[in-house]
Amino acid sequence: MTAALKLTDLKKTFAVGKSLFGAAKGHVHAVHPVNITVEKGETLGIVGESGCGKSTLARMLVGLLPPTGGTVEIDGQALDNADPAVFGKRIQYVFQDPISSLNPRKTIRQIMEAPLKRLHGMPKAERQKRIAEIFDSVNLREEFLDRYPHEFSGGQAQRIGIARALAAQASILILDEPVSALDVSVQAQVLNLLADLKTEFDLTYLFISHDLAVVEAVCDRIAVLYFGSVVELGRAEDIFRAPRHPYTKLLADSAPVVGRELKAPEGRETELPDPLNPPSGCAFRKRCPRATEKCAEEVPTLETATFGTQQAACFHPLEG
Repeated sequence: MTAALKLTDLKKTFAVGKSLFGAAKGHVHAVHPVNITVEKGETLGIVGESGCGKSTLARMLVGLLPPTGGTVEIDGQALDNADPAVFGKRIQYVFQDPISSLNPRKTIRQIMEAPLKRLHGMPKAERQKRIAEIFDSVNLREEFLDRYPHEFSGGQAQRIGIARALAAQASILILDEPVSALDVSVQAQVLNLLADLKTEFDLTYLFISHDLAVVEAVCDRIAVLYFGSVVELGRAEDIFRAPRHPYTKLLADSAPVVGRELKAPEGRETELPDPLNPPSGCAFRKRCPRATEKCAEEVPTLETATFGTQQAACFHPLEG
């Protein structure tokens, strides 16, 4: 297999507040060093609670946020964060809210032309041909090109967002909750469209979602994030069949299932880590029923527990 995307020690730290002399009062480690390789044509799911670092990681990958450290490589070439256009040609973002991600003052044609002009310097005739091809691929009529974003439904607007990402001719798409704002019936249509486009354009996806059922259905592998760190990584079927990290099991138990009583897997008194004062050792230990003294003293790495292709950052992993 060929690596489409490789993250090496990629991390992000934010300074919080300033003292009288301008020094930062504290730092929040939004993303701890992440090491992930995504194979060409693969769909990697990224899951975790709100605030776990999913969106920060995604924004670093497309050049919207400069990393504090580490590197991003696409097809073996390290990307230069100083030039956002380099990112735009290789990797594109499909946003969660399709309507707000489109400029309300511009027609769809103007929106579609922007990446073709700015990233590729494509002449007008070639732009029109390219846009027509892409609109046909996402099942939209060309007459839509002269309308404005507010004239479309959520499903149509998301197709336009996908078309805009494809217009840049990127090989990797970051899909940030791409169907969560859509009706259930439309979600299936968009997911089927993404599957067809992946084959047609030989794409690689990073799929960020809170919906574990969707992630299980569309992803080849899954990376589970907690408090800015990848705590479990493996094939989707393995992780959902036999989660090894207690946090992954907590996520699975939290997902609503038809026929199962709705109840919180944790009590209200559950203590979440303070990002300004992170706990020692394993960040999940105060929520974990399997925690021991070792968990308070040492930080487990992703390689701590390995089960074939499945890895977990846990000193006391769950049995398969």
